[in-house]
Amino acid sequence: MVVRRGSRCGGSRVVTSVLTTADTERAARFGFIISKQVGNAVIRNTVRRRLKAVCAELLSEVPQGTDVVIRALPASATASFADLRVDVQRCIRRLAQPVVA
Repeated sequence: MVVRRGSRCGGSRVVTSVLTTADTERAARFGFIISKQVGNAVIRNTVRRRLKAVCAELLSEVPQGTDVVIRALPASATASFADLRVDVQRCIRRLAQPVVA
């Protein structure tokens, strides 16, 4: 649902989709899509672990009740941790703006 209905921001290594819900009591949630086009299981798991670490760093910047899905593109297999952080950080800062009531 996040990928279909949320706002999307693309880069050369990842595509980030963000959907803000009305449930502000719930902590932000993150999901990852890493297909076999990225690489074998070892590479996919490395990319997933890096993305999880990036999201843990950015958790304080994401408002509560927000769902974030990050789809890794094949270029993410050769990207460094810093490169992935830059892509994800740029998209989250652009898309996950807190809702002002």
